[in-house]
Amino acid sequence: MQTNIPLAERLRPAAFGDYIGQEHLVGKDGVFKRFIESGNVPSFILWGPPGVGKTTLARLVATALDRPFFTLSAINSGVKDVRDVIEKAKQQRFFNTPSPFLFIDEIHRFNKSQQDSLLGAVEQGIVTLIGATTENPSFEVISPLLSRCQVYVLKSLEDSDLQTLLDRAVAQDTVLKEKGVQVEETKALFTFAGGDARKLLNILDILCNATEGPVVINDRNVTECLQQNIALYDKNGEQHYDVISAFIKSVRGSDPNAAIYYLARMLAGGEDPKFIARRLVILAAEDIGLANPNGLLLANACFDTVHKIGMPEARIPLAETTIYLATSPKSNSAYAAIGEALNFVNRDTTNRPVPLHIRNAPTKLMKNIGYGEGYKYAHEYAGNFAEQEFMPEGLEGKRFYSPADNPKERELGQRIEKLWKGKY
Repeated sequence: MQTNIPLAERLRPAAFGDYIGQEHLVGKDGVFKRFIESGNVPSFILWGPPGVGKTTLARLVATALDRPFFTLSAINSGVKDVRDVIEKAKQQRFFNTPSPFLFIDEIHRFNKSQQDSLLGAVEQGIVTLIGATTENPSFEVISPLLSRCQVYVLKSLEDSDLQTLLDRAVAQDTVLKEKGVQVEETKALFTFAGGDARKLLNILDILCNATEGPVVINDRNVTECLQQNIALYDKNGEQHYDVISAFIKSVRGSDPNAAIYYLARMLAGGEDPKFIARRLVILAAEDIGLANPNGLLLANACFDTVHKIGMPEARIPLAETTIYLATSPKSNSAYAAIGEALNFVNRDTTNRPVPLHIRNAPTKLMKNIGYGEGYKYAHEYAGNFAEQEFMPEGLEGKRFYSPADNPKERELGQRIEKLWKGKY
């Protein structure tokens, strides 16, 4: 029997009892069990790597509660599509009936205006939004929409989950049964799948299509059939975060060899070189900082160069900047200073007026009431410095910046000490 329907679609669960993995959500004490029992489902976002059952879980909730289920893909849907679906949802609602579900796959690809177009319908209960994303919603979903949604994290499948899925596929799928699939070893199969159910089932599809007669699953056959590790670097999935994280930490940890290795992993996997260049700019500011301000200049030059020349030549300035930043002295003092200052400002409930002498006085009235009076213009004093108070009342001597222990900032620390005579 031949079919054009992929194995992953043929085996998509039709009931919660067939769903594999995510016990923390769908198990006996899981929140989704309570949703089904109560029928009270808030808007929510499912965040997790590819192939762990986000779309399936959304469909199962709608099916179990027998509610209309609208779906949009953020890849090819615009504001008009969103408004059309919301209008249809309004027409299907009757007095005191639960709202239909609107499922948006890859919601992180929606821009701000597209996400804004959802706000009213979600807030008024016209639809119950279900979003699915592989990206951290804290960064990719606008705050007003995120505040109206619960976020549930889905995990990569364990080997035991993959084994259950494999057993079910071999035992239940008509095509696989016709092929007479024999399972001898699973190590390579599970390694290549990498916790992704869809990837595992796609591999089974590839093996069946590439094999005449009975299909034998063992490590050698799987490896030879796939020829290369399809999970080496998935720029749209979890590997994207693992490898960029390793790259950043290798540069921060002053290991140029590891940093170059992870750079090569990303480039070989098709990562956007502009994404890497942006990360290098952030690294230069956050982790090299005032220990070597030239790092930020070089990272910016790299960013501009990558935009101008593209691949494959862009690999060279990326490598040069990576090695320079990895071997540079490190300091996060500026990063820590702004973090501490923002934390203080966000918690400070006191209305602290700016001192009058450092306020601007663009009008005669402002000048008459003391704006700018007594201000000392630093360049008129020896060493271009005049001691005066810049902090609001009550914050005199408050320190946010602490020079780090490196040659450049030791010099900065000595200058601060000399100018301010121990005030900071």
